[in-house]
Amino acid sequence: MTKMKLGIIEYIDSAHYLPGHKTCGIVHGHTYKIEVVIEGEKKENGMVMDFYDIKKAIREVLKEYDHKLLNDIIPFPSAENICEHICSKLSARLDFPLMVKVWEGEGKWCEIESADLK
Repeated sequence: MTKMKLGIIEYIDSAHYLPGHKTCGIVHGHTYKIEVVIEGEKKENGMVMDFYDIKKAIREVLKEYDHKLLNDIIPFPSAENICEHICSKLSARLDFPLMVKVWEGEGKWCEIESADLK
């Protein structure tokens, strides 16, 4: 069998604030770009996993964050904590090693692999 990686990119729009932070302590919003990469063996049908099924699982998880105040979900919603939170939720749904990268606007991102979750 051949090991391969499959990637999906989705977007969410959310508001947050970082309690006690000098500039980010007020409510503001971002368009977050969420990249998810799964890794697995190509099956006899020629696929690791159907893209439709990957997108469905990712969209079901991301709807919890889209158009929400992230502080209602994560007490300190930094890019790092958002990334870790999303990765944890996706790991519970997708039975593959995966990587999640969260872009906070343009040029700023955080990345974690499911193997690194504590």
